[in-house]
Amino acid sequence: MRKSPRDTQDGTRRIGRRGLMLAGIQLGVVTTLGLRLRSMQLDHAEEYRLLSDGNSIKIRLLPPARGLILDRNGLVVAGNEQNYRVTLTREEAGGDVRPVLDRLSQLIPISDERMAELLEEFSKRSAITPIVLADRLSWAQFSSIAVNAPSLAGVTPESGLSRSYPRAGDLAHVLGYVGPVSDYDLSKIEDPDPVLMLPEFQLGKVGVETKLEADLRGKAGTRRVEVNSAGREMRELGRQEGEQGATVQLTVDARLQNYAAQRMGEESAAAVVMDVQNGDLLAICSSPSFDPNKFVRGISSPDYRALMEHDHRPLADKTVQGVYPPGSTFKMVVLLAGLESGLINSGTRFYCPGFVEVGGRRFHCWRRGGHGTMNPIQSLEQSCDVFYYELAQRIGIDRIGAMARRLGVGIQHDLPMSAVAEGIAPDRAWKRARYDQEWLIGDSINASIGQGYVLASPLQLAVMTARVASGREVVPRLIRALDGIAQQVPEAASLGLSEEHLRQARDGMDAVMNGARGTARRARIIADDWRMAGKTGTSQVRNITAAERARGVISNDQLPWNRRDHALFVCYAPVHAPRYAVSVVVEHGGGGSTAAAPIGRDILLFALEGGLPPLEAVPSDQRAAMEARHNAMHLYTPEPPRPTRSRA
Repeated sequence: MRKSPRDTQDGTRRIGRRGLMLAGIQLGVVTTLGLRLRSMQLDHAEEYRLLSDGNSIKIRLLPPARGLILDRNGLVVAGNEQNYRVTLTREEAGGDVRPVLDRLSQLIPISDERMAELLEEFSKRSAITPIVLADRLSWAQFSSIAVNAPSLAGVTPESGLSRSYPRAGDLAHVLGYVGPVSDYDLSKIEDPDPVLMLPEFQLGKVGVETKLEADLRGKAGTRRVEVNSAGREMRELGRQEGEQGATVQLTVDARLQNYAAQRMGEESAAAVVMDVQNGDLLAICSSPSFDPNKFVRGISSPDYRALMEHDHRPLADKTVQGVYPPGSTFKMVVLLAGLESGLINSGTRFYCPGFVEVGGRRFHCWRRGGHGTMNPIQSLEQSCDVFYYELAQRIGIDRIGAMARRLGVGIQHDLPMSAVAEGIAPDRAWKRARYDQEWLIGDSINASIGQGYVLASPLQLAVMTARVASGREVVPRLIRALDGIAQQVPEAASLGLSEEHLRQARDGMDAVMNGARGTARRARIIADDWRMAGKTGTSQVRNITAAERARGVISNDQLPWNRRDHALFVCYAPVHAPRYAVSVVVEHGGGGSTAAAPIGRDILLFALEGGLPPLEAVPSDQRAAMEARHNAMHLYTPEPPRPTRSRA
C-alpha cells in the first residue's frame, strides 16, 4: 500500500531526531575519550610510561618486632636491637646474581668462602626468595649500599631488629634463644605463617623463646612497592606496620639469678629459688652457662665445639633436665610416708649400729660406728641411714613412691622450658613395667636414702621443700604476666597431711641447721628473724666395694672429678613463717654440707634481704670469706625498668 505524503513527512522527522540523538551520543563518547586521553597523556604521562616499561605492584611482608621478655621487676632480659642488613632476590636481579655480588663486594667485604656459600644458597632457593647477603652492617656500609642501590638490581638494604640478651648467660637456660628458620623448623609446622619465609627471620629454638613463640612472634605488616621490569624497587606506595609480639614478664628476679650464677662460680651446679606461698620461681639457674647472643648471630664452629666438649655441660639445663639421686634430701619423703602410714610415730626409736644386714648383704650407714638410738627428729638432724633402712622395710616402696609424687617428685611440672624431666619416684608397678622384674627389699633400702632408682631434678627438690614448708600443693610457675595481664594463681590446695606429721619433718630440718649435731650447722643463719631449716644430701656415683670399706673409703678429694659424689642441699626460711624454698645440686661436689649448703644459705639470704647477704647473718668465722667472695663478684646493677605494654 502506497504511503500518504503525511506519513512520509512523519517518518522523515523521526529519522532526523534519531540521527541527532546518535550524533549527540557519539559526540559525548568522543569528548569523554578525548578528555581521558588528554589526562593520560598530560597528567599521568610519567606514571603510565613507567607501567608501560613493565612495572608491577608487589606486596612485601614487614617482620614484626619480637615481644620483650622482662624479669619480675620489669627489667628487660630479652629485647631487640637495631640491625642493618642487605638482601638480594635472584628474580629481581635478572636471574644471574654473580655480577651483582661482584659489584656489591666493592662496597662491603665478601670473602671467597662467603661468595661460594651465597651462590650455593641461591641455587637451592626459589628465585623469588630474598637471601641475606650480610647483616650487622655499620651505618657507613649501610648508607653506601643505599646510595648505590639503583645500580644494584635486586639488592635491598633493610633496617630491622635482631634479638639480644643483655644479661648474656644469666638466664640463658630459661630464655633459650632464637635463630633463623630452618627447613626442619618448617617441616614441624602444618600451616606455616608466611612471615617465617622472610630472610633470616628469627624463631624461638629452646626455652621460653620457643614455648611462647606464638605470643612473642607478633603479626607481620605489609608494604606495597612498585618495581620495574628489572625488578628494581621504584617507590613505596603504602605501608601497614605489623603488630609487636606480646610482652612476657617472668617470675624470675634478674638480680637474684645473677647472684646465684656467680655464687655457684665454675661449679657444675644448679640452684632453684621458689616462693613457698604462690610457687613463683625467683631464680632457676644452671651453671656453667653460655651466651645466647652467639646463637642469634650465628655461633662459630670453634665456639660450639668448645660448648659441646666441656665436661661441665654448659648447654644442658641442670635445673629441669638434670635428674640426680636425691640422697638424704629424700628422707623427709620417707619419714612422712612412715608417719602417715601409722606404722611409726614421734616416739618411734630405731637403733643404728652402723649397718643393717638383709639377705646376707650389709647396708652401711654413712657413719661407720653408727648413731645409736634415733627418733624421727634426730634421724634427720644427724642423717642416720639405718633409721630409714628400717623404716622402708616396714612401710614398703608403694607408700614411699606415693608420698614422693604427693610432694612433687616423679612429676613432670608444667613449665615453658625445654625438656622438663619427670624424674622417677619408683614403686612395684614401675619396676614391673620398666624392667619386667619384681621389686626387692634391697631396692626399698636403697630408695629410702634417695639412691637406687630414685631420681629427682633440682626443680622437683625445690617443690618438695616448699610443700613440706607450707603443707600445701604449691605448683611452680615461671610466667607472671602476659602483655600486662597478670596470670592468675589459684590458691594451692592442702596436701592433706597431718600437721603433727609435717611438724616432725620441719623440726628435723630445723635441727639439721641449728641442732648441736646438725649435719649443716656450719651453714646456718644466725639471725633469729631468718632462722633456716634444711637438709643435706650426698649421692654416690660409684659403688664402694667391701675391700675398699675394709681398708678405708677413698675420700672425694682423692678421686677424679667425675667419680666424686654429688652434693645436694634443700632449705627454707624463715622457719616460723616460710617465704622461700631453695634447692642446690653441685655435681661431683663431694659432701652436701660442705659444697652445697653454703651456696644454698647465701642464695636464700640474698632472697630474704633483697640484695647482698648481710655479713652479720652468718657465723663470725665465715664473714671474712663471704666478704671476699662478694668483693670478687661483678653483680648486676639494673637500669630503671621500662613500662610494660598492656592489651587489657
